[in-house]
Amino acid sequence: MVGRWSGYFGIDSRRDSTKNIFAHIPHLGTTTMAQSDDEDDYMNMVFDDAPKGPKYETSLQRAARKRKEGEARARQKTKAEREEEAEAAREAALATALPETNKGFKMMAKFGFKQGDALGKSEDARKEPIRVNLKDDRGGIGLESEKKRKFREQFEEADRLAKRAKEEEGDYLDVMRQEQKEKKAERDLDNAQRTAERLADREAEAKGASDTSEKPLKDINVLWRARARRRVEAKRDKQQRRELNDSIASRLPTLAPENEDDDSKIAQGKDLAPFYTTLENELEDEDPELAEFEALPVAERLQKLLLFLRDKYRYCLYCGYEYPDPEMDGCPGVTEEDHD
Repeated sequence: MVGRWSGYFGIDSRRDSTKNIFAHIPHLGTTTMAQSDDEDDYMNMVFDDAPKGPKYETSLQRAARKRKEGEARARQKTKAEREEEAEAAREAALATALPETNKGFKMMAKFGFKQGDALGKSEDARKEPIRVNLKDDRGGIGLESEKKRKFREQFEEADRLAKRAKEEEGDYLDVMRQEQKEKKAERDLDNAQRTAERLADREAEAKGASDTSEKPLKDINVLWRARARRRVEAKRDKQQRRELNDSIASRLPTLAPENEDDDSKIAQGKDLAPFYTTLENELEDEDPELAEFEALPVAERLQKLLLFLRDKYRYCLYCGYEYPDPEMDGCPGVTEEDHD
């Protein structure tokens, strides 16, 4: 057996085979180094990308894709979607210029038309065709213009009403300011009349004459005569109420003292002849001078009274001071605005 294998390897004996092995060691070493030089350096190798072959889908992916495609084919588009697609296609077609192969373009080209040129010789000639406005409703011709006209009229009416409201608001504020101004003037007029009456009474007392309450109404200055008249009317009304109460009380059983004099009766309001009988009779008489003065605006009456106080008594209502000199040095003016 050994000899047979030895013959197979070309070795006669085991010893010879051992020698042959050692004899081949240098050769083997040289062969190994040569092979190591021919081997690739795996640390510095550059790997190419894997070849991109056709991507194959699995059976599950193919089934899912076919199911989605079937659902898309089976789904019916809504009317809105169809109209939207049709409108998009129409807009795209209208926005597309005529190709040179178009028969209409060829006919225009024979007349000298070129792509991008304007139609006509004028400077403002059209370079784009007239825009087509398609009607997608059932309205007749001119209905849209009528709607626009009505809308424009409604807008103009709303704008007019807004302007009117603004004007009325401004007028209302002006009226309120004017009313406040007149009320202020009436208060100033009453204060000026009271001051003028007081100064006149003081002057009358200095001269030893009777005061305003004892004068007939027509003898009182017309500038503050209305104030004296209102005072007399108030006293008359008060006297009439007192007489009415006394007439009711006189019907009741009372014990009146026998020695009651006239002064006591007058003090108690039992005398039918009041103090201001003469003045009360004057209330019934007409006073044209007073009526003419009262017909003037409040501001004009106040102006007359302010000038009278300054000229007669050197007094300024808004300063609240009676100046010692006629020039009234230090007073800024006649009106309240001058004192602001």
